[in-house]
Amino acid sequence: MDFLKELEGKRVHDPFEANMETKPTAKCIWFPGPVIVGAGPSGLAVAACLKEKGIPSLILERANCIASLWQLKTYDRLRLHLPKQFCELILMPFPSDFPTYPTKQQFVGYLNAYAENFDLKPAFNTTVVSARYDNRYGLWFVKTLGLKNEETEYVCQWLIVATGENAEEVVPKFEGVSEFGGPIVHTGSYKSGELFRGKKVLVVGCGNSGMEVCLDLCNYNARPSLVVKDSVHILPQEILGISTFGLSMWLLKWFPMRFVDHLLLLVSRFMLGDTARFGIHRPERGPLELKSMTGKTPVLDIGTLAKIKTGHIKVCKAVKQLKHQAVEFIDGRVENFDAIIYATGYRSNVMSWLKETSMFSEKDGLPRKPFPNGWKGECGLYSVGFTQRGLLGASLDATRIAEDIEHSWKAKATHFMTFTTCAPPPPPPPQPATFN
Repeated sequence: MDFLKELEGKRVHDPFEANMETKPTAKCIWFPGPVIVGAGPSGLAVAACLKEKGIPSLILERANCIASLWQLKTYDRLRLHLPKQFCELILMPFPSDFPTYPTKQQFVGYLNAYAENFDLKPAFNTTVVSARYDNRYGLWFVKTLGLKNEETEYVCQWLIVATGENAEEVVPKFEGVSEFGGPIVHTGSYKSGELFRGKKVLVVGCGNSGMEVCLDLCNYNARPSLVVKDSVHILPQEILGISTFGLSMWLLKWFPMRFVDHLLLLVSRFMLGDTARFGIHRPERGPLELKSMTGKTPVLDIGTLAKIKTGHIKVCKAVKQLKHQAVEFIDGRVENFDAIIYATGYRSNVMSWLKETSMFSEKDGLPRKPFPNGWKGECGLYSVGFTQRGLLGASLDATRIAEDIEHSWKAKATHFMTFTTCAPPPPPPPQPATFN
């Protein structure tokens, strides 16, 4: 049976493809191993685990580099918020001379070394526009667009979604945005406070990014204000020189979560004071319980709270609307600002291209099954990096996925490799410059 001819016949009779009749036929490429969508840390980790088991994989990446969020959409002063031992990828530790909290540049350099070590060569500038499963063939059809809008359709037995929880910027919709007149940027475009020297800047969002951007703005003599819309836990990054996160993980081995939460809050109150005095109220649930139930991460303070206490950073209520060079808050107060920075985070974009709804929620684009069971769907569909537990969760997913695929690879690879009439995938473009 000629596989490509059969696929062409399918296209003619498939209503899904009816709108493609007036366009050039997309090039069809069969790939014998898993296709991975996304070349971030999670995609690299699962590709490395597969490589260790002798299973080839094809990584499709819409950007022109690996870890595009880290390389292209993070601010200059960024460091890992957790100690390096909690952020390394499976199969390869950080260099021993790295500091406890590696810089952005060091982490990107580590990822580039990781890709080189496992000979991972993603197909860059390749945007996945749709991925669907065909029950008649028992295969996935992954349609992509290149830089020149050239269409390619990859056909595979296994599809691994590695686009992550932070694929698209979350931008709030405020009334009066067009009237504001000053710069309004997301933290994905913010690099440093250099452009905001001497300016009054409103930072919307009080997560780790919002708090750190405020601190960075202070270092450049800007005058930041921080919008705190919801309650949030602020914890010291370290307790007596020990990582708060690491200490929490150790305590959880011996004590119930609520006891550990109670202990963390007592220590935080002693070290940081009552944050409610400054307009930052804590949630009713403890930080670990809240993280486990909702995925909401507590803020690890690296000095921002001290600036709030001294008045260098002002805390504001939620935004009601924007005016010309001014912002009106829900408490009725109106204040002038030169610029606004959205530290409102990111979200998954899976449901914009994955043509299935059983594994991922249409509401937030995350797996419907909670951790640790969200890594596997049906019909050879997997997800990695959607655990809301950082790189530790991604490494666990990657290990499980590689082990699961290995079982069917050994049994079925020989059969599928008989379809030799399909063209092999084109060589990927050159790797981007390495960060040292």
